[in-house]
Parts: sequence; structure tokens; C-alpha cells
Amino acid sequence: MPIRRPAATPDAGAPRHTPSRRATPRRYLMCAPDHFRVTYSINPWMDPSKPVDLALARTQWEDLRDRYRALGHTVELLTPRPDLPDMVFAANGATVIGGRVLGALFAYRERYAEAEAHRHWFGAHGFTEIREPEHVNEGEGDFAVTSSYLLAGRGFRSSPLSHGEAQEFFGRPVIGLDLVDPRYYHLDTALCVLDEAGDEVMYYPGAFSAGSRSVLARLFPHALVAREPDAAALGLNAVSDGLHVLLPQAATGLFDPLRERGFDPVPMDLGELLKGGGSVKCCTQELRL
Repeated sequence: MPIRRPAATPDAGAPRHTPSRRATPRRYLMCAPDHFRVTYSINPWMDPSKPVDLALARTQWEDLRDRYRALGHTVELLTPRPDLPDMVFAANGATVIGGRVLGALFAYRERYAEAEAHRHWFGAHGFTEIREPEHVNEGEGDFAVTSSYLLAGRGFRSSPLSHGEAQEFFGRPVIGLDLVDPRYYHLDTALCVLDEAGDEVMYYPGAFSAGSRSVLARLFPHALVAREPDAAALGLNAVSDGLHVLLPQAATGLFDPLRERGFDPVPMDLGELLKGGGSVKCCTQELRL
């Protein structure tokens, strides 16, 4: 008879001793939702029949921007374009490690021109190593950085060929992870790096293939494993500075497990932007210098 394994819980694999946490100043790139709207659907969250309250979206986005600044982080701003309603999801426009910029190549024509807008910003702000990619990747939507690895999602947006391109450009080992649930169309909807230096992550197993779940369990045996309700609230679409974890306020099941690990959860309301399929992380590209 096969051995039954207990179901994963949010604190499965938690370290026995809570480590001391320290926030480190970060530099982020964001884009105001001045032209945000949902007029097409390129992910399961988008429903053009549901109107967007633009003023509320702007207020929620400003709250996130101001919270970063209050925590001591630098926020750079990308100028929104009226023909690109998804530019508010700035994480998708590039991946930056050590000052080197791997640009995006979007899968859908509706977002294609965003990549050029991002490359122009980097060129105008002193970044000299900027690569225009050959293969489809959607920036930090599908690339997540730890000290040891570059985790790379595939299955709905980014091409598997982009993984080798990123590895050659950044000189970091790339770990490919297969996404199988269309609600989690980008890696950053199913996995969050909590402590880059310590290779700590939280993720939702149901978003990944069986093989990718095994890889994650092997690489991150002490990961915070999220339950479905918190993942479905886009609770993994979060940003951590090593201490503070800014995440959707509806992902309440993650708050106590994060505190038990020494993190300080900071709930955010980005409900209007969720209508476009994004939350905290989608709005936040990290500029690693």
C-alpha cells in the first residue's frame, strides 16, 4: 500500500529558528495607471465587460508607490502611453541584474510596444548594457532572482528558448519551471522571492507541473507553501525587501506564516488593477544595480 503524505500547509518546511530579518533599500521602476483600462482579454482575470474605476486605480497605485518610499526605497517613474493600457504592470518590461538589462519581447501584440518604451527609459537613464531579446520573455513576470538562481516560468507566455538567452546574458544558472494553471500565467503570480540573499521563496504548488513541484521542493525545502485561496487572491504577486512583504490584502492566510518567519506583511489594496490580472509585483520592476 502506498504511503500517504500529509497535505502541504502554509508553514510546511518552516525553519525551526526564526532568522533575524533586515530590510535593504531597493530601487524600483513603476508606471502610473493614467490610461489603464480593460478592453481586451489576454489572461483569465481580464473581463472587458467589467468597468474600471480609473480614479480608484490611480489612488491604489499611489498608495503602493508612497508605501515604497516611506519604507526607504527609491521609485523611478516610467511615462505612461495612452495606447498602452497595461503599462502599469511595469514588472513585465525587463529584467535587471547587476545593472545589465534584458529587455522584454511580449507574447501578445497588444503589449508589444511596451518593450520599446522600457528600453528607451533604460537608455535615457544611464544603463549601457541593454539586450533586445530574440525570444519571447515578459520580464520579471516570468523571471525571479535569488542569489543562486534565476527562476524562469514557461507554459503560457515566455518561451523556453528565453531561458538559455537569459543564462548566457546574466551568467546565472536558470531553473525552468512549468506553469500549468492559466490563472497563474506568469511566474510572479505563483511564486515570490522573500529573501533573495537567503534563497527564500513562497509559492503555490498547484500552479506548477509535478516535475516543477519536485524541483521547487528540492531547491527550497523550507519554502512557505501557500494554500489555494491565498494564491487565488494573487497573494504570491508580492514584493519583499528582505523584511517587509507587500502583498494583496485579501491573502490573509499568508500573514501569520510570514510573521512566524520574521517577515512583516504589509497588506495592500490593488483591487482595480486586479481586473487586469496584476497586483503588487506586476506593478513593480526591481532595478538591481
